[in-house]
Amino acid sequence: MEQPIWTPGAERVRNSNLHEFMRRANVLHGIEATTYDDLHAWSVREPAAFWEQLWHYAGLRASRPWTSVLEAGDMRSARWFTGARLNFAENLLRHRDQRTALVVVDERRRQPQRISYAELHRAVARLARYLRGCGVGPGDRVAGYLPNCGEAVVAMLAATSLGAVWSSCSPDFGSRSVRDRFGQIGPKVLVAADGYRYHGKVIRTLERTADLAREIDAIEQVIVVPFLGERLDGAGLDGAVSWSQALDNDAETIDFVQLPFDHPVYILYSSGTTGVPKCIVHGAGGTLLQHAKEHLLHTDLKRDDVLFYFTTCGWMMWNWLVGALGCGATLVLYDGSPGHPDRGVLWRLVEELGITVFGTSPRFLASCAGGSLHPGRDHDLSSLHTLLSTGAPLSREDFAWVYREVKADLLLASISGGTDIVSCFMLGCPTEPVYAGEIQKRGLGMKVEAWDEAGAAVVGVKAELVCTAPFPSMPVGFWNDADGARYSAAYFQRYPGVWHHGDFIEITPRGGVVVHGRSDATLNPGGVRIGTAEIYRQVEALDEVVDSLVVGRTVDHDVEVVLFVVLRAGAVLDTALVERIKAQIREHTTPRHVPRRILALGDIPRTLNGKKVELAVRDLLDGRPVTNRDTLANPAALDEVAAVAQAQALC
Repeated sequence: MEQPIWTPGAERVRNSNLHEFMRRANVLHGIEATTYDDLHAWSVREPAAFWEQLWHYAGLRASRPWTSVLEAGDMRSARWFTGARLNFAENLLRHRDQRTALVVVDERRRQPQRISYAELHRAVARLARYLRGCGVGPGDRVAGYLPNCGEAVVAMLAATSLGAVWSSCSPDFGSRSVRDRFGQIGPKVLVAADGYRYHGKVIRTLERTADLAREIDAIEQVIVVPFLGERLDGAGLDGAVSWSQALDNDAETIDFVQLPFDHPVYILYSSGTTGVPKCIVHGAGGTLLQHAKEHLLHTDLKRDDVLFYFTTCGWMMWNWLVGALGCGATLVLYDGSPGHPDRGVLWRLVEELGITVFGTSPRFLASCAGGSLHPGRDHDLSSLHTLLSTGAPLSREDFAWVYREVKADLLLASISGGTDIVSCFMLGCPTEPVYAGEIQKRGLGMKVEAWDEAGAAVVGVKAELVCTAPFPSMPVGFWNDADGARYSAAYFQRYPGVWHHGDFIEITPRGGVVVHGRSDATLNPGGVRIGTAEIYRQVEALDEVVDSLVVGRTVDHDVEVVLFVVLRAGAVLDTALVERIKAQIREHTTPRHVPRRILALGDIPRTLNGKKVELAVRDLLDGRPVTNRDTLANPAALDEVAAVAQAQALC
């Protein structure tokens, strides 16, 4: 029997928020839960009781109580906390003391800017007054084209305090990508920076902002954040105001507009690599509840914690990160490259700022391992108690590296969900053991199952991720989808009435979850379904391979598996290495996993959020046009794929 790679100590379990929440559930609801699995079973069996207890445990505020917790028909028609009136920003600004709310750092490595909860409240009050004067009210959209800075948090909170809907893109999104997003939702106000820094380079964006203001008719006002200190004169932004001008008033209080539980608060976007991005609308109450659950119970976040997640304003993890203000913790905002001036920059932040919860991606961890970093040896990581990873499956090798080179006594929580739910389906559990290569548990209140082709729930078998019961953070809908047809097609078409997420997973007998990749990118040679993550785990375990991408190319009504690899400096993709790669895959998976073609690249095409673009590469090999190249962080990599494929007569 496999042994856990880490087990929490008795004191850690006893002092956890989850342990206290379970104790209260036992008392209040007469259950006898002694394990996480017991609590999860109750949470999906009695969802109304669970989510109501969570509301009270998290201390959420509402000006009017609900008349019913859950009115459920099918998943689409379920309504939560009917009758309640609340404000999203008010719940994140409950604390108004001198404790540090935000620590803001960027590549310049200047003295970190510390913003207290009282200072944050004051800044939000002043920007909210300005936005109200611009005519911003409930349902209006306010958009941010911003680095991961304190002003982004202030702008989001000011907008949502008025009942407006916040949507953001990071400034590394090109003009077309931003227009494809903001052009659909028609923001009344655009808050934009004059530029940003990345990997030692200065990128100016005022010209892009001016283009957006001209091209999107709905934009009535532009507020410019002086991230670089650029002058507005001559930027083509007539009528724009600076951030300091927008905050130049004496407001001290905020009139939080009270709205229904499901009033829209965020608009997030699908990746847009295969078409115009979908505009996913999220409700205030559901987002608050889900984030409170994940921060308090699954991450064990407390007021004394210092939470960091490497993210931009264009990824849902930014929304997840700022939601932790509701717990009163300190958030670290970092803008810049995780590899500048070297790969140790983020580990130094842990030491310097006393970070207790560190969030990153498997790609970052793999790059540290490949770069022979020793964070635990070279830095004081004594403050760190939890490491979170998302964006892709975390390999067994990455688990081993973290416990060997970062810290032995650490909760390593691989988490997985998505923009679609602005939260997680599967995530960590501070009271349970960690097993290498597995996500610890399915989230509380999330009735997640793995369904086979016949729609039967299976365990220990790779199948489709579904959620069979409603949960509060389901989207309110899609923007400009009045009859809900696009929303239904996205999630409820394959299994009517059941949420189909599009991940290929395996639920283990002990209740953990292994993600095998996106099901729409699943390979199907000879009719056998293969998750792409299964191949990545084997290929990227080889010393010579830095990165990889695998797709299925359609040939004679079957699928030919094609593997692209990026090699370490000095390595050569000769016959011997090709055979080693094939042998590694064959030995640890099956002969059907072995690629027919293995080709070398200089870089793997990725989205701006760092995800491999398997579908775009598959389309390219199958002769279909690839649109929206602006959604890629490195579009030149797609050109290289095309050139290599053409040279090999693959397209």
